[in-house]
Amino acid sequence: MTGLLWITLRCFVVNRRSRTALRGDELHIVTWNVGTAEPPADVRSLLHLESDSDLYVIGLQEVRATLVKYISDLIAEDSWSLLFMNSLAPNGLVKVTSVRMQGLLLIIFAKQAHLPFIRDIRTTYTRTGLFGYWGNNGAVSARLSFYGHMLCFLNCHLAAHVNYASPRVDEFEHLLDTQVFDSDDAPHVLNHRVVFWFGDLNFRIADHGLHFLRSAISSGRLSLLWDKDQLMMMKKKEALLQEFQEGCLHFKPTYKFELHSETYDTSGKKQKPAWTDRILWWTKPEGLMEEEDEVEECSSVASLTDDSHFPLKVTQDLYTCDVSYGVSAHKPVISTFNLELWKKVETALVCVIAKGQWCANEHAALTYTILENFDASTYDWIGLYKTDFKSSSDYIAFVWVKESEVAAVDEVVQVHTDIMLAAYKRDVVFRCLLVVSACVHCLSILNVSAAPSS
Repeated sequence: MTGLLWITLRCFVVNRRSRTALRGDELHIVTWNVGTAEPPADVRSLLHLESDSDLYVIGLQEVRATLVKYISDLIAEDSWSLLFMNSLAPNGLVKVTSVRMQGLLLIIFAKQAHLPFIRDIRTTYTRTGLFGYWGNNGAVSARLSFYGHMLCFLNCHLAAHVNYASPRVDEFEHLLDTQVFDSDDAPHVLNHRVVFWFGDLNFRIADHGLHFLRSAISSGRLSLLWDKDQLMMMKKKEALLQEFQEGCLHFKPTYKFELHSETYDTSGKKQKPAWTDRILWWTKPEGLMEEEDEVEECSSVASLTDDSHFPLKVTQDLYTCDVSYGVSAHKPVISTFNLELWKKVETALVCVIAKGQWCANEHAALTYTILENFDASTYDWIGLYKTDFKSSSDYIAFVWVKESEVAAVDEVVQVHTDIMLAAYKRDVVFRCLLVVSACVHCLSILNVSAAPSS
């Protein structure tokens, strides 16, 4: 029952074939090389919780990955994931998925209201360290459908050192080629509608001496350094990089700092400051979307969900770093985006209805109905959750759905849930979430109130 995504049922009826009004959703991305450190006590200021973002994507590099630590993190949530989960849950955000490859960690959160419309989650990873046998460098990625629009998030840790600018580009191209998702509709990174590329990309500032760099930074004349930023320099030569957009670097270089300090490296190495930590994005060119639409029209009747008929606009609202965090030599980088889109998907896959009055420690029943075709399974299950659940693993109890066969579309199936309510023993009114999940990463959620037992 791992790797699940949720589809939430809300109390309204929509026309499945109509195109609803334009909506805008805020995406908050954080990238941070944490240098094997344990997390700080508080990351709320890093998350800008007052902005009420709809999606959070956290990309970490160099999470501590000793053998014992790595194995223990596979058994239970790692300390970094727990911190972000605990920080975001009070704002109604749930962990949708995560993927880890040794020190690389990618976590995606979404508001509960969006869960019915997040589907088709897939994750993958590619090692590039030690000739592809070690995961200290490489990439982890996750893709998902958000209201029918395919989004991909790519968290990278590329090769270090100032002389490796070209090899870093080669490494990135290799990652794009080797990141393959178990999906027919968008198996590769650049098959998606929008790609967000971030991480410790390790591009340095070339040529300038240490004194000039620090003088420009201390005086706030950061633009003097842009023309020698290796990523900007490589973008002028590499057609692939030119397709990726990045905001202006109006924040200080994020590496290398003394620990728990806003002072750059004072050790004997005195490494030059650099914008190693970056967030970029790529949108599928209109020409590619038109070509795909033509192929679809040739093979079948044109779909109402063609990308060309459902615009998606990405606007970067913020691009900065937070120098107050000092657990590693890197400062975390933050970017917020506005996703302005027409919903291609606006109907839950499953409808759940509670039958009668639910009381603690008494039998209860519900019905569920599959509204649209998807790869349902007899391994699908119904779980009982508290309203502030943090991930799919937080269920209080669960019961399997129809045992003998997969339910048909529009078939009403009744399920008795006495095992679930008996497992929640409190003589008070409680509020819970009822979740139907499917092996294809989809759920339906119904809010239920249960009275105290008599």
